[in-house]
Amino acid sequence: MARVRVLVLQHGLGALDYAVPDGMGLGPGDIVEVPLGPRRIVGVVWEADRWATREVPDAKLRAVAARFAVPPVTAPLRRLIEWTGAYYMAPPAAVLRMALSVPSALIEAPTLVEYRLATEVPGNLTSLRAAAIERLAGRQGSVRELARHGTVSEGVIRGMVKAGLLTPIAVSPDVPPPVPDPDFAAPVLSYEQAVAAEDIAQAVTADAFAPFLLDGVTGSGKTEVYFEGIAAAIRSGGQALILVPEIALTAPWLARFAARFGCAPVAWHSDLRGSERRRTWRSVATGNARVVVGARSALFLPFAKLRLIVVDEAHDSSFKQDDGVQYHGRDVAVMRASLEQATVVLATATPAIETQAQVTRGRYVELKLPSRFGGAQLPAISTIDLRTDPPPRGNWLSPPLVAALRETHVAGEQSLLFLNRRGYAPLTLCRTCGNRIECPQCTAWLVEHRLTARLQCHHCGYSLPVPPRCPSCDAEYSLVACGPGVERVAEEVARILPDLRVALVTSDTIFSPARAAALVAAVEAHEIDLLIGTQLVTKGYHFPDLTLVGVVDADLGLAGGDLRAGERTFQQIAQVAGRAGRGSKPGRVLLQTHQPDARIMRALVEYDAAGFYAAETDARRDLGLPPFGRLAGVVVSGEDAAAVNLVARDLGRSAPRSDGLAVLGPAPAPLAMLRGRHRVRLLVHARRSVDLQGVVGAWIEGVKVPASVRVTVDIDPYNFL
Repeated sequence: MARVRVLVLQHGLGALDYAVPDGMGLGPGDIVEVPLGPRRIVGVVWEADRWATREVPDAKLRAVAARFAVPPVTAPLRRLIEWTGAYYMAPPAAVLRMALSVPSALIEAPTLVEYRLATEVPGNLTSLRAAAIERLAGRQGSVRELARHGTVSEGVIRGMVKAGLLTPIAVSPDVPPPVPDPDFAAPVLSYEQAVAAEDIAQAVTADAFAPFLLDGVTGSGKTEVYFEGIAAAIRSGGQALILVPEIALTAPWLARFAARFGCAPVAWHSDLRGSERRRTWRSVATGNARVVVGARSALFLPFAKLRLIVVDEAHDSSFKQDDGVQYHGRDVAVMRASLEQATVVLATATPAIETQAQVTRGRYVELKLPSRFGGAQLPAISTIDLRTDPPPRGNWLSPPLVAALRETHVAGEQSLLFLNRRGYAPLTLCRTCGNRIECPQCTAWLVEHRLTARLQCHHCGYSLPVPPRCPSCDAEYSLVACGPGVERVAEEVARILPDLRVALVTSDTIFSPARAAALVAAVEAHEIDLLIGTQLVTKGYHFPDLTLVGVVDADLGLAGGDLRAGERTFQQIAQVAGRAGRGSKPGRVLLQTHQPDARIMRALVEYDAAGFYAAETDARRDLGLPPFGRLAGVVVSGEDAAAVNLVARDLGRSAPRSDGLAVLGPAPAPLAMLRGRHRVRLLVHARRSVDLQGVVGAWIEGVKVPASVRVTVDIDPYNFL
């Protein structure tokens, strides 16, 4: 009897063996439906030697129920699923689920009906219908789409269908997306750009693994460089994937892409409708989607011929997944390119130390763009010492920064204020009893959002209206906001500089590509004088008339025990500084700080990135921290604090002890409660030579963990909360 091994989408199960029905030829990668108990579930046929399983006699095997008529999961993607599961200590089924994230894509969808204008249109039309027909010339679409294009109601369109003015057309739901034209609008590149672009294009056409670090200062034209790699992938019949850290920021990028290639790429992100996700998944699997731009989850799409992966803003920490399979998109991108024998480009103005270490080891090729495109100059950066130039009491903007904002406005130019803190104030307390209002589900303060009149937890999403009385002592009108958020800074600007037209740029206000596009249009039309935002404004935007950047609290990211605090702060400030002076007008950046003599502040002012990174790298090397050592975070969580502490204690007592490895903890996590679950952390610190996954796996396997308690492992952690 023919039998196959199937990796099934079922939590807690690995691969299972099934019988192959007569006449059903199956091979590795085929996506199938198999019985499991009384249900049928989806799985993928795998090589029999890849997963160990209990040997079951042929007579007891159940048969595969069906094979889906979609392209099989390719061998490189199967190897990526195996590697991701093994490296990040995640169940293979959980990784496979990311590759098969659109169940509806496995089934042929029914034909859709669209409409277009009839060939013969009578002359006796109402003015409404006549106007609609004029606007719909050459268009085809659904009733809703035609109503939008014709600027009439859907009822009018249905009436036109009934009158025979619109003809129904049967269309497939899987219409191939337009193919970008690599020769649509060839760019004019500087010499440095042309050299880098040629290196990338040659690597793409060589069909071999080639990792690049594209290291260019802000405004140097990195996007135009890797666009030439995309063009090479299209010309060779292959596909390209561009990963971006914030899908809401892609509006300017999409406009530049369309101007270069004549059409938009295919998008992949969580805001897509189900039908759009289905169409994208299938067009990627068939190879019809030639260029995809998306969030980190796009790494697991079933590309047919992937020739290029670009990780834009590759330093960004949001490429690290914090729940579920806790993978890092940058590292998985490099691994997928290796398995696909493709080119990968890590594009950034502030490379991570881990990436720079790979360049030093000779594993990545570095391409440098040291100057801005078109002769634009980098902005002058200076500090404002808050010890000698403090803001007036109750304010957050110092007199020199306020004066600079006023001068910039008088000159007809635009400004940006950066504060990486959403909402109005990070803390609300009672002036009567001193109670700090916390989230009932997390060990975190509730953040006041005055625009919505609510207190919100930024960790679990819990919110409530701002109470009129203190929840602890019932004192009326006793709650006071402490500290600044971007909303509070905007309130201060409105009070002291009322002529400025202000826009808030945070994930609360710019949460979709459409919102980002509207913001860009308003800034370019000079309908906005001042942007006030969080990290969303640090990357991706190009506003030629924006000449002043003010960092409200340059010290904010330096507190705490995060090993990357200094590096992350440097990257963030350098990125937001890069928004200034990108056109012909010179820019300037003012950093409000209590530590103007700190190494990081001096490095920013003097543009001494090399010196800063060298010092940070030396410190990491001395301490054996990544990339010169290995870390793994182990978090024990559950709703019962006693059960959590018991498991954590047992883990601490049985922790492995060997040369080159140390286990710190257990200790309450900084966020000791998250979403109603108590949390205790342990941290494993090991030399690079240690088999970290093997040691941690054997250690946890030896401890009895009740069903009410969860033990999660984060390899290469970025979040230490």
